[in-house]
Amino acid sequence: MKIFLTLALLLPGLVLGQQADTARGATVFQTHCSRCHIPVEIEARLRNDWVGHTAGELLARISATMPGENAGTLSVQQYLDVTAAVVEMGRVALSEGSPNGLSLNATMLPPAVEMAAADTTVPWLTMNGGIDATRYSPLDQINEDNVNSLETAWRFDLGIFGPSPEGENVTTPVMVNGTMYLTAGVERDVVALDPATGQLLWLWRAQEGQRFDLAPRKGSGKGLAWWSDGVVETIFTVTPGYYLVALNARTGLPVEDFGAGGWVDLQEGLREGPGREDLDIGITFPPLVVDDVIVVGASHALSTRPVSASNVKGDIRGYDAKSGQLLWIFHTIPEANEFGSETWLDGSAEYTGNAGVWTAMSADPELGLVYLPVETPTGDYYGADRPGDNLFGNSLVALDYRSGEMRWYFQMTHHDIWDWDLPAAPILADLPNGRKVVVQLTKQAMAYVFDRATGEPVWPIIETPVPASDVPGEQASPTQPIPSRPAPYDRQGISEADLINYTPELNARARELVRPFRMSELFTPPSLADAPDGTQGTLHLPHATGGSNWQGGAYDPETGIVYVPSRTSVSILGLVPGGDASSVRYIQGLRGGLNVDGLPLTAPPYGRITAIDLNSGEHLWWVPNADTPQRIREHPALAAVELPRTGNQNQSGILLTRSLLLVGEGPEGAPLLHAHNKSSGEIVASIPLPASQSGTPTSFMHQGVQYIALVVSGEGRSELVTLRLP
Repeated sequence: MKIFLTLALLLPGLVLGQQADTARGATVFQTHCSRCHIPVEIEARLRNDWVGHTAGELLARISATMPGENAGTLSVQQYLDVTAAVVEMGRVALSEGSPNGLSLNATMLPPAVEMAAADTTVPWLTMNGGIDATRYSPLDQINEDNVNSLETAWRFDLGIFGPSPEGENVTTPVMVNGTMYLTAGVERDVVALDPATGQLLWLWRAQEGQRFDLAPRKGSGKGLAWWSDGVVETIFTVTPGYYLVALNARTGLPVEDFGAGGWVDLQEGLREGPGREDLDIGITFPPLVVDDVIVVGASHALSTRPVSASNVKGDIRGYDAKSGQLLWIFHTIPEANEFGSETWLDGSAEYTGNAGVWTAMSADPELGLVYLPVETPTGDYYGADRPGDNLFGNSLVALDYRSGEMRWYFQMTHHDIWDWDLPAAPILADLPNGRKVVVQLTKQAMAYVFDRATGEPVWPIIETPVPASDVPGEQASPTQPIPSRPAPYDRQGISEADLINYTPELNARARELVRPFRMSELFTPPSLADAPDGTQGTLHLPHATGGSNWQGGAYDPETGIVYVPSRTSVSILGLVPGGDASSVRYIQGLRGGLNVDGLPLTAPPYGRITAIDLNSGEHLWWVPNADTPQRIREHPALAAVELPRTGNQNQSGILLTRSLLLVGEGPEGAPLLHAHNKSSGEIVASIPLPASQSGTPTSFMHQGVQYIALVVSGEGRSELVTLRLP
């Protein structure tokens, strides 16, 4: 049996007259819904709650909320089919009556109420759009033809939260079932808003006292997680004091049945650092919820100048989403009897810490896998206290998210001494040819692409000889894994040929500035700030903050193209004795970069957006990520120079829709949101903002209207801005 639904305005991509097949829908129901729902329950729900509404309304609700653990992840056709199957399962008749949808009826019950197309909702479910981390929305109400007409719908002041205004809020809001949720203020308050007006619906504050005072990772954080079991909706947040908290999404009240009155103490059960009295752990990123499992990461204070080689370990843990019960622990630094322990020499795994997942994660429910981008072990630039390759530091690790068992891994940097931890959520890309891959972007400006199920590289990754270290005690890895393709998407290594060259005078000044330092190729180790050869450290490109960073990239499932923002910035790695600051023999002394009378040391571009075809591994185009900054454009030494569009040294968060690539200029850029043509990179519109982008942008549809929302910051204040068409 087939049910023909005229639902032209309900979901993006659904065309007038698209057919729903109940047989296909029954298969979708069995695969994605049957573990929580049975036909008798479906019939009761439809007859009690849905008679008098349209099939269109039912489709919109199912699309926005199901499957409960990762809503919005099925295709448009799957949602149409499963809605038809649910209607048949509930034995509720369809009656004609509206061009916007067919209404549900039952014998002797009230007539249907027609649904207006304005009821259409398309959510933005996680900070990266969905648990696949593609940052892609299929919406195209806003497109190349009208994007220049975008105007502010409403603004919400985020400076009112916390004991004092947060100068730069970096949160990303989520919107689901008609409510927007975000975090705000240095204490990471949770806020619920009406997405049409910005009206405050509820507010929750942690009020952690001393736990907040001692927290290494304060601030609004990057967002929160939404989850539903099909009945109750829950918001999960990790507080600065490192508690996992469950809130009722409708009321903002803690869920009493979760943990201890809604709270789970993430400091319990940690593998602490021997000899350390402090507990250096927290996180600013939201947990990942997949099915009914919450996966929580770990972060630490900066480890550029660690007080000790010993620290708390950044183990990754899975919790039951309903009860808060601990389900499993994955040791990112193995115990003595575990796989990977052989990569830690001289007993260093016993005391070394860090190696958490400080950034966002992603998951594939069909494969049952969660993907962990693991950071560097203690400390960032000197590894003599942890000889060996140091698994699973700097590794992409695929775990069974129900058991916590490792399925596969790949280490991108052996024995990291550059602070090149994995910075962004792995992107789960379903290629047009049907292959399922995972893409890990890196600070080194390389994209590693693997088969999602097996971890096999899509293109060869070659163990390549790299320079040795001459720092006393250091044993750098003799090789590092370099992808054969895609090619690097930003510059790697630095020589005099890379220096600023607007004028001969500036170039000569730059050459003089770099004379005391060593130049480098990729993976050249740090050196001493007072080396025997008279040098004062090594210049490194990319910087320890990228290349890529937490903003990640975006993937277009229709074309197989991934879009990657990156920055070009030089750092100085010059090690000095730990002395009174640390028991570690050497720590970072000089880490900042050099500038030439206020200008960047290198020639432009200073940041870029690169389009990479994952079907072939080829670069398609790149463009600067921003206009030329004012401080460069108006610099006196460049008065007679015709400047190109240079971009800036920000990793701007990007948003991809069916028809546009949207890029803000970032915290130090102009208050503009640029709309790019996805095929060429050409800018088709630049939309003014109240301040510069600081959080990553999102797009959702509420009551039939597509919105773009992002947090902006400037002059010590932050606010949430939403845009829509007139």
